[in-house]
Order: sequence, then structure tokens, then C-alpha cells
Amino acid sequence: MDFTRDETQEAITQVARGLLDRDLEGDALWRAFAEADLLTLALPERLGGEGLSVTDVGALLTEVGRRAAVVPALATLGFGVLPLVALGDDRQQDELLSGLADGRTFTAALAEPGRPFPTPPSVTAVAEGNDYLVTGRVVAVPYADGAHRILVPADAGVVLVQPGSDGVSLTATPSSSGSPEFAVTFDGARGELLAGGPEAVQQLYRIALASIGAVADGLLSGATLLAGEHLATRHQFGKPLATFQAVAQQIADVYVTSRTLHVSALSASWRVSQGLDAQDDLDVMAYWIAAEVPAAMQVLHHLHGGIGVDVTYPLHRYYSTAKDLARLVGGASYRLDLVGARCSSI
Repeated sequence: MDFTRDETQEAITQVARGLLDRDLEGDALWRAFAEADLLTLALPERLGGEGLSVTDVGALLTEVGRRAAVVPALATLGFGVLPLVALGDDRQQDELLSGLADGRTFTAALAEPGRPFPTPPSVTAVAEGNDYLVTGRVVAVPYADGAHRILVPADAGVVLVQPGSDGVSLTATPSSSGSPEFAVTFDGARGELLAGGPEAVQQLYRIALASIGAVADGLLSGATLLAGEHLATRHQFGKPLATFQAVAQQIADVYVTSRTLHVSALSASWRVSQGLDAQDDLDVMAYWIAAEVPAAMQVLHHLHGGIGVDVTYPLHRYYSTAKDLARLVGGASYRLDLVGARCSSI
């Protein structure tokens, strides 16, 4: 039976929700994703996948965000698998992606010190025989220690580097969510060229940003739902908090922010999937993630009162993950500058 695109995404959503409802965490949840074939959705059919798009995989990433699940889904699928499918040749895909069904992970180095999504990258990659020698420093690389390969934007294009190889040094750095994150130094580390040229780097960036948007969409949607349930059941002065006008106005504002982000993220993802010029959509979406999502999370914390900062209550996972994503895309001022530059060029 053939599925329409909407039906495919709905099926992915339902399977993901079923696993997330089982209260699995960490490695157990990641193994469950692998066993349910959720990690191979984007693979070509010859590798046992469905050949699905950035938007289709985004449906899974949105559900991961909606539960603020701590798994390497964004790093592996958004920063690794989707770019590997888009940029790699058949041999590279066959060698690298065959282990996904067993829970293999990937990640990408999307930021240099003080330079998120740098154009051009300052990391150098010099050809030596069939390899490339990679030199430079990157930061905020999620799940780098356990990744099968790191996708590294460099002056020569996108290079694949194995984290445990000679010339690669990993330093653990803090993240708001507590998820593993590393600064990585390359000192003549050997790597394999995935795809050459600046367009390959930009393609990696586009897919990564669209994937970040899908997770952020789920994060704010899930946090808003969590707050709505709290306000409907928590009583003050004998009435549900949701019946107070000031409270209702604040949650309504957050809902508008959430729906705006959803439209922005979906538009950007669709344009990337279709091979259309998506940069305007991606820049607006990234600014929304950096500026509006953390502010909305602050309102949701306020509406929860003291329970919002209780680490046994899930809201802190949403807020902390949102802060990590806002930092990863470069922060509000940086993203506003990019939007302004595009507007001035019209």
C-alpha cells in the first residue's frame, strides 16, 4: 500500500510517540528507536531504508523535541545521516550507514570558537593521497565521543573524521541540558572527503538548521502543552489558574509563538527537502529559535511557579535544551544580523 507524504509523517509520529510513551530513557530509548527502524528512514532502499526526506525525518525529530528526550537523534539524523545521504556516494553510504540499525551515531562540527556555522570555515583540509589532513578547532559538537564519524566543514568541503583517530583531541564542555558536548581539536587528523567545495558545506548547514528547527518546534509545542495541563488542573482561590485573565493572556502569547515557529520550521524544512532556495526561511527560523523560544520558555516557567524549577518535573529539560539550540545557532543578535543583511540586499 502506497502512503501519501502526510500519511508517512503521521505514521512516523505515531510510532515515535508509542516508544516515547514507554518512559524509556538514554541508551534504552535509542535502542528502541533502532529496533523500530526509525533511524534508517532516510536511507536508500538498497540499504533497507525508505529514502525519506528532511521533512519526513523532521517528523521524528519533532516528537523527540516534544518530549525533550535525551537521545542523539538530532546529532545522528540531522547532522549525520541526512547530510551523508545528500552528499555521499554509494560506497560511502554503504560503508558508513550500514550500522544504523544497530544504533550507530554521527555528529557534525557546526561551530568554531566565536563563529557558528562559519562561512568560510577556518578549519583546513589538505589532500595527502586518498586522505585529507584536517587541522583546526571546533566547539559545541554534540555526542562527539561516541560518534562513528564527525562531519567537519573545512576549506576543502565536508570531511569525515573518526573521533578516536590520531590528531583528534576531545575536551568535554558544559551544556545547559547536560547532554554530552565537546570542543574538538584537529592536528593533522586523517579524514575522508565526503564532498568537496563550499556548496557541500552550505548543504550540510541547510540540513542541520532545518533539523534544529524540527526539534525546536517540538520543544516549544511540548512545553506549551505541559503548561496548559498544569494551568487547567492547578487551583488558586478555588479556581483553575487558566481562568485568570493575565494567565490566559500569557499562555496565549506562547501558543502564538509556538504556532509561528511551527510554520517557519515546516516551510524551511520543505524547501530544503525540495532543493529550493531555503536560506530566507532558515534565517528567519533560526532567529525565532534564538530570540523567541527562550523568552517563551521563561514565560512557561513563570506560569508554573516554583514547580517549574523542580528537577523532578520535566519543564527544565525543555528550557535547557532550548537554550542549547539557541546557542548552537549563534544567538539572537547574530541571527538578527543575518536576517537584516538579507533584507538590505533585496
